[in-house]
Amino acid sequence: MIIPLYRALGWAIAPLVDQWLKARMRRGKEDPARAEERRGHAGVPRPPGRLVWFHGASVGEMVSVLAVIDRIRRDYPEISVLVTSGTVTSAEMAAQRLPERCIHQYVPADIPGWIGRFLDHWRPDAAFWVESELWPGLVTATHARGIPMVLLNARISLTSFKRWRWLPGFRRSVIGAFDLVLARSDLAAERFEALGARSVKALGDLKLAALPLPVDQEALAELREAVGDRPVFLAASTHDGEEQAAIKAHIATRERTPDLLTVIVPRHPLRGDDIHFFLASCGYEVARRSAGDVVTGKTDFYLADTLGELGLFFTLAQVAFIGASLTPKGGHNPLEAAPFDVAILMGPDRRNNQRPAEVLDQAGALLVVDTPEELAIAVAGLFAHPERVDLLKDRVKHVMGNFEAVLDSTLTMISPYIEGEGTRAGQGPGHKDRV
Repeated sequence: MIIPLYRALGWAIAPLVDQWLKARMRRGKEDPARAEERRGHAGVPRPPGRLVWFHGASVGEMVSVLAVIDRIRRDYPEISVLVTSGTVTSAEMAAQRLPERCIHQYVPADIPGWIGRFLDHWRPDAAFWVESELWPGLVTATHARGIPMVLLNARISLTSFKRWRWLPGFRRSVIGAFDLVLARSDLAAERFEALGARSVKALGDLKLAALPLPVDQEALAELREAVGDRPVFLAASTHDGEEQAAIKAHIATRERTPDLLTVIVPRHPLRGDDIHFFLASCGYEVARRSAGDVVTGKTDFYLADTLGELGLFFTLAQVAFIGASLTPKGGHNPLEAAPFDVAILMGPDRRNNQRPAEVLDQAGALLVVDTPEELAIAVAGLFAHPERVDLLKDRVKHVMGNFEAVLDSTLTMISPYIEGEGTRAGQGPGHKDRV
């Protein structure tokens, strides 16, 4: 009874949702060129043959399944992949990082007619939802068409868990629509089982097995030729104040490693002018990537004030500091550096990426520093003792091997749905009769 009421409400508020989308567009939160996708109108034709669909709310969810999608494209080249999300930033990331034969579309708003247009056009053979964004209209409409659905990397907060428990009919219709729930933790698995999910497995966190950042091999070859054998320290995704910490590390390290090159990649490239002025005013020789400057033997700092090239500099460096962690910004994700052969350091503020930092720290694969002075001592010590760098790198490789196991297990569990052998409309292995 609740789902029909929800759908009726959706029809009624469609004009209001349309105005809401227009308001978001004025604030830059919607793409005007692709606005019709939010109303269920496809931006491109559906490719022939089998098509599987992945939906993630935003960048974080998209990143967590990039490795899954990459493996699907490798192992099933004949299958097309549709990826939907709801934010402009996730669409930009999809354009940069999705492999070939992957199509990105904005997810339609949860209005019955718009959902119907979307499903009529794309006709997915299987649907994979990521983490926790479960739009009731889209979930139940997909299920009603007999499309098998899997919830990947499933998580649910205590607040959401309590809210779902107060809506038994609603949760049976939505959570019970999934043929399989692959939870990111034992706790998440227990909560989904308590809410009536029909088949639940706890495999681990897919975000920890995210696909490595892209690297332009031509640009890498050019940089390696310019840098030569010089040791490289990277200050990655820095915020205001952390460039000064990188300078301290540079000064301390050059006492014993005089040919050190320090690369600074600011989180926001628009800060490039200020950083360049500051470094130059301190008397340093600075090459600036956005200006096309070339690194020479005299270059002290390479200011990489560009977007989308962080993987390039992780590849180049031997030691990397992860920014937003020496300032109260929450810390960026240290796992971005983990797939590269680099020793990883981070400051005390890691609250935005607590779990990835904990995993590395517990394995002894993350060197934590509390102050700029500690960073300087740590970086100088690593370059003076290469065996310490090698030890940190080996520990990171061990951790990454465990992440690969989570990815392998996930692909094993979802392969029947990709190949067309999975359950449909709740029939088959793991099925429970719905009340």
